Amino acid sequence: MHIHILGICGTFMGSLAVLAKELGYHVTGSDANVYPPMSTQLEAQGITLMQGYEPAHLQPRPDLVVVGNAMSRGNAAVEYVLNEGIPYTSGPAWLAEHVLQGRHVIGVAGTHGKTTTTTMVAWVLEQAGLNPGFLIGGVPKGFAASARLGGGKFFVVEADEYDSAFFDKRSKFIHYAPTTAILNNLEFDHADIFENLDAIKKQFHHLVRTIPGKGRIIVPADDANLDDVLKKGAWTPVEKFSVDESRADAAWRADSLSEDGSSFAVFRNGAKVGEVHWTMTGRHSVNNGLAAIISAEHCGVAPDVACKALSEFPGVKRRMEVIGEVNGITVFDDFAHHPTAIQTTLSGLRKKVGAKDGKKKIIAVIEPRSNTMRLGSHKENLAPSVSDADLVLWYQPEGLNWDLGPVVADSPVPALVLNSIEAIIEKVVKEAASGDQVVIMSNGGFGGIHQKLVKALS
Repeated sequence: MHIHILGICGTFMGSLAVLAKELGYHVTGSDANVYPPMSTQLEAQGITLMQGYEPAHLQPRPDLVVVGNAMSRGNAAVEYVLNEGIPYTSGPAWLAEHVLQGRHVIGVAGTHGKTTTTTMVAWVLEQAGLNPGFLIGGVPKGFAASARLGGGKFFVVEADEYDSAFFDKRSKFIHYAPTTAILNNLEFDHADIFENLDAIKKQFHHLVRTIPGKGRIIVPADDANLDDVLKKGAWTPVEKFSVDESRADAAWRADSLSEDGSSFAVFRNGAKVGEVHWTMTGRHSVNNGLAAIISAEHCGVAPDVACKALSEFPGVKRRMEVIGEVNGITVFDDFAHHPTAIQTTLSGLRKKVGAKDGKKKIIAVIEPRSNTMRLGSHKENLAPSVSDADLVLWYQPEGLNWDLGPVVADSPVPALVLNSIEAIIEKVVKEAASGDQVVIMSNGGFGGIHQKLVKALS
């Protein structure tokens, strides 16, 4: 059977392609933006990639077209599918029908940290010998690909709240019916499809309605928005967790053993059950790790076993991934594209580097690329999000219809707006010195700036 995937280089659709190939389907795909790491992974899997959305890509006629949620009416390939009567479906619907049936699904939802937490859960289950299947919206380290069928009953899926397709505006996670659900956090995002925060809460409660009574909902004790969701009704046991020692209502707690979050102790009902010592940093990483430990426990993995596994966690590409160390300057690639993610990432790095003393600078290079960023929904929160950096270089990309100037004017640290990658590289090369950390933040390819910068620093 021949499946063609429209939007195949998206993190979700690319992972879906890997699963379809493993199931024995002939898989092809097309996308307007073919760039690593997903394009590299797909090519390694022997999957044919085509640039653009041409009707010719659908000849010979595939048996089924899986339509990514970035596709809309008016797209040449979409119009051809409809006019020719080619069977089509959404990615989440295909996953639910062909992969998730009969599995114990662990769904990881939340505005931030989904990819990393999903990878953590899969890693812990793998180290425990459970051979899980998984679909991760990124490229994990420690696994051969971002998705696999696995051999056991468990399947870990990144449960995204973004819509399913142009013909199905429900959130992707509505399709998954998880037995174990991590609801990591909830903030306003995806302003291109959600009118307000209440609209997102409604979708999260639709997810809660699908979780069986024998399942488990894992949720932080200090997220008021998730509290609102659960107050609408929950029919599943809820496990609350916290990284704040003062939260008495949390059955699970993590106490940091180091200021930067690189080690922490895990407590359940007041009793210590393990310690994690890893390469991750930041409060958000501790939060993600604790959620992964709790979900693994629901799958039968003892907390101390999970802690040991996380102590060897290799991480995820594009999540504070070191892509180069040149003349004492470390360059990171990070996927942060929301003010909260920017703030927590820089905060974690600041705690690792140490207090500002002018000797070990943090230089943040940020592209406001997401649909929500392009609409300007978060612009008031951007300036305070970078307070832990020493210098911020904002990229004003083509298509950003609002001025970054006020963000720079309100910045608590030195900041500039630059409108070319070459200018950014020139500025970083001029400012960076041995001991400095350069963090490139974008949820896209950013014009290949990462390797260009490493080369320029060399």
